[in-house]
Amino acid sequence: MNTKLQETIKSIQEISISDERKEVLQSLIDFVQGKLDAKEEIRLNFICTHNSRRSHLSQIWAQTMAFHYNIQNVFCYSGGTEATAMFPKVAETLTNQGFQIQKKSSENNPVYAVKYNVNSHPIICFSKTFDDFFNPESKFAAIMTCSSADENCPFIAGAEVRLPIRYEDPKAFDGTDLMNEKYAERSLEIASEMFYVFSKITK
Repeated sequence: MNTKLQETIKSIQEISISDERKEVLQSLIDFVQGKLDAKEEIRLNFICTHNSRRSHLSQIWAQTMAFHYNIQNVFCYSGGTEATAMFPKVAETLTNQGFQIQKKSSENNPVYAVKYNVNSHPIICFSKTFDDFFNPESKFAAIMTCSSADENCPFIAGAEVRLPIRYEDPKAFDGTDLMNEKYAERSLEIASEMFYVFSKITK
């Protein structure tokens, strides 16, 4: 990992996670640990309404923290109940926090390649539905990162478990003076929780 990303990961260790939130995250810890103990692939599909902000942040940080803790066979995905586009501020925020990001296409739903380590395969990010061809069909955890997707999509075909781990939407601050601050804040909150999850996995 480059120096900036290492510094970001070091800084998030100081973010406090409440006992109530740790209870919410325990279900994800249990899923990952169970798959690891069974020597099976660990597939995590982070789902929100538009697959534009929180689900991408969760996918990227979860994959990064699995690498940070050297947890093997972790494959992170994201999707929505509908496809729109990954919001550009997400890529900008992650770049500022140390990721290397290339925009690989320029259509309405662009494809981004996100690298957390120079010798690792990049995470391919674009907006898609949770059941898109790009995502797993079975044996995965469906992690619901927003209340709308959680409430409006009660059944996720192929999911072994459905885990509601919700985050506030930074979209509420789009176009305001707090926009940069709130996107960075949400990204670091998600990063700190994924750091916590993978720190609890025993190999």
